[in-house]
Amino acid sequence: MANPFTQRAFGCAVIKSVNSNYNADFTHQPRTLPDGTVYATDKALKYTVRNYFKSLFPDEKVFYFRSLSDDLQPRTLDENCVAHFGDFPKEKEKELRKLVLKNLLSCLDVRLFGGTFAVKSINLSLHGPVQVSHGINRFIEGVIYSEQIMSPFRNPGEKQQDSTMTTLGAQSKLKEGHYVHHFSVNPQNLEGLAQLSEGQPLTGDDIQKLKEGLSRGATLYDSAAKAGTENELLLWVQLKPGSMLVLPSFVEKVSVGEDRAIDLSAVSAILERPSVENHIDTIEVYRDPGTAITGAPVKAQYFEIHR
Repeated sequence: MANPFTQRAFGCAVIKSVNSNYNADFTHQPRTLPDGTVYATDKALKYTVRNYFKSLFPDEKVFYFRSLSDDLQPRTLDENCVAHFGDFPKEKEKELRKLVLKNLLSCLDVRLFGGTFAVKSINLSLHGPVQVSHGINRFIEGVIYSEQIMSPFRNPGEKQQDSTMTTLGAQSKLKEGHYVHHFSVNPQNLEGLAQLSEGQPLTGDDIQKLKEGLSRGATLYDSAAKAGTENELLLWVQLKPGSMLVLPSFVEKVSVGEDRAIDLSAVSAILERPSVENHIDTIEVYRDPGTAITGAPVKAQYFEIHR
């Protein structure tokens, strides 16, 4: 088994969305706060990461991801559990809880994000090491527009059977946005449960895959609605072993100006404080080659996001 990952980390992922709809609400509009600010849920980012894992690491189990049964119906939680681990063994409840927990920790997304599991008499709530915030559009504009689209088929509800009109619909998109998601990594969140169940702990290999997912997953997930949504930047701040420093959210500290340059000055000001700098092990910046950055941390190491 690979070496456990024990260091804490903080950072942010920036997702660019141009003429796209990164995270729609149930009316198919880009999500907005009461003041009109465009935002995306943490689930939107984690979905792209899970999809990246499914696409690029087929040997890894990804548990909390939509899948279909043989009759093309979405699986229930019970069915998904059986599909991944086989039928529930006839164990005593105490032993069964440990076995289920051990099975769940064999899944990459659970080791990272945790999850809630309630099947039969088993109720588990796993506080994942990786916690992700909602993404807020930090671009100076947030223009949403709608456009009509036409289906090639006639509406079956049309009363006039000789009608030649096909069905009309609409789709909404954001003209341009740059969403900033903050995240934190605390391996201790699941460390105790992993030990009790003899399950797989969070490893350095898991963290490397997480970095890939956070820096490439949105670009990989290319649907009709999300065409134009791409990973733009990933900032990863890893603390020294044993450090218990807590850093504030980076969301409001990152801004994107009219020139589309990502300004990290406010983040750098925090990281360069003596009381903070002494706790930092490494600072990594993963960026698209065309992304302009200002005010980046002086000691940052730079990596390109490979397409």
